[in-house]
This record gives sequence, structure tokens and C-alpha cells, in this order.
Amino acid sequence: MSAFQSTQLSQNNSRSAAAACTPQRPLAEGGQKITLRRITARTVADICDLSETLTTEQRAMVADNAISIADAHFSESAWFRAIYVGEDPAGFIMLHNGYDYEDGLECHGVFLWRLMVAGPYQGSGVGRGAIEMIVESLKARGISELYAGCGQGPSSPAPFYEKLGFVPTGVFYGDDDDEIEIVLRW
Repeated sequence: MSAFQSTQLSQNNSRSAAAACTPQRPLAEGGQKITLRRITARTVADICDLSETLTTEQRAMVADNAISIADAHFSESAWFRAIYVGEDPAGFIMLHNGYDYEDGLECHGVFLWRLMVAGPYQGSGVGRGAIEMIVESLKARGISELYAGCGQGPSSPAPFYEKLGFVPTGVFYGDDDDEIEIVLRW
């Protein structure tokens, strides 16, 4: 099956057919598969609703999924997918590929622009699995690093990123330098 046919199948057929055409990773807890899938007119509301599963502190650290999806549609450099566990929506991931002044991102490589894991799935390996799939894809394209920004404070995801091997670059973002740039190299 060609890549085009595979993409068409995942866009037009049922959830199970779409899952068969997307990268998969076993989930550490429960053995269900983690997949990255295109967001469609049928699934966009479910993905947007996932933002409601976050705590108030977490919501202060990550953009609402509806805002992220809108940002992606207005960017020429965005790539985004929903994260699924089995057949259930469990999160959102978005990359930015390269420098784009209009998007406000000044990273000259691939940047993990957004990562959101729904509350019930946090701590179960979903975020790690999604990042691992992204890294595998980047490796296959000859890319050897992934940048991200990490907010600081009580609900900071810094420990999560540190466990994955991300390290600070010393660059800060935001008006108050409240977000530090981190990078994962392989």
C-alpha cells in the first residue's frame, strides 16, 4: 500500500482502520497501543474536550487544545496529531519544523510546540510513548535533536522531560523568562 493510500484509508475509514495505518507503541500499563492520528471533523471536539481533564495549574502551563489546533491551521510549519490509547483519545502533540517569525518560534530545528496528555492518562506512559514515536520518525529523517520549551513552577513538566533525557540549553522564553528551552539529542 502506498503512503498516499495509507493516508486516505486512515482519513476515510473507521477508527480501527485508522489505527492500523498509524505508528503504534505498546502502553506500559495495560498493554493497549498508543497511536498518533490525524484530527478530523469527527474527532476534533473529542480532542478539544481533553483540555477539561487538566488541573487548573496544568491548564496554566499548556494551551487549550482548541487554541493549539487553530494555531496549527494558521502555521506553515506545524505538524499535529491526536494521541490515542486503544480507541480512546488521550492527548495532543504538535511539532514546529524550523524557524518561523510569524509563529513566534525562533528554533532552527524541530520544536515540540505542544504536548498535552489528558488527566486520566498521565503517569501511564502515554507522553513517553508519543515522544518515542516522534523521535523514531525524526531519526528516520536524519534529524538528531528535538527542542521544547518547559514552563517553570509547581506544575512544571520538567521532571517528565528530564526522565526522557531532555537537558536545558540556557535559553529562556517569554516576557518574564518563565519558560526554559530544553533539547533531546540522540
